[in-house]
Amino acid sequence: MEKILVIGGSRGIGREVCKAAIAGGYQVRSMSRRSGKLESVNERYEAFGGDALNVSDVARALDGVDAVVQALGVPPSLDLITKPVSLFSKATEILIPEMEKAGVKKLVAVTGFGAGDSNASINTLQRVPFKLLLGRAYDDKSTQERLIEQSNLDWLIVRPGVLTNQPASGKYRVLSEPNEWRNGIVARADVADFIIKQLKADQLGRQKPVVIRYRL
Repeated sequence: MEKILVIGGSRGIGREVCKAAIAGGYQVRSMSRRSGKLESVNERYEAFGGDALNVSDVARALDGVDAVVQALGVPPSLDLITKPVSLFSKATEILIPEMEKAGVKKLVAVTGFGAGDSNASINTLQRVPFKLLLGRAYDDKSTQERLIEQSNLDWLIVRPGVLTNQPASGKYRVLSEPNEWRNGIVARADVADFIIKQLKADQLGRQKPVVIRYRL
């Protein structure tokens, strides 16, 4: 049975990944500063208190795992608009060499539609509010993506659209080609379902799909 480390597993997509992984038969180590537990504690679930920006914490969290899901997030606040964001890139700068040291090859990183080269697919009406509200965070996510792409890991970068807390539908769309990339709405649980299904593959394939259900 494989063991997955979920960085940022106490909430959001990370939390949904933990649930989907357990349902899929995986062992899960959920790393976060909050070290929150799932409502239904499972023998295959381990809450691990640690900071993604602390090298020692990351090294300890990687012990004995077979794959990593990096699902970091920053809470909505005025700081997100007015101050530089560096969490995503700095955490990735720490994670990649520690994974290489530990011999962990598989990395799934959740960024978002608008990061990296998907930024060119933002339509004209959405571009101004996107830049105003999310520009700083997504500039850092773009740096995060570049670091992953330059690594020797077997990686998958997942770019969900606008996230909701709806139950998993199983009807989401995976847009793999640049000419298909569009913004849309998708449940966190559907993104988690896609991630767990991809982790079952022998190789993640170094892809950067956009995942949505409904197009905006």
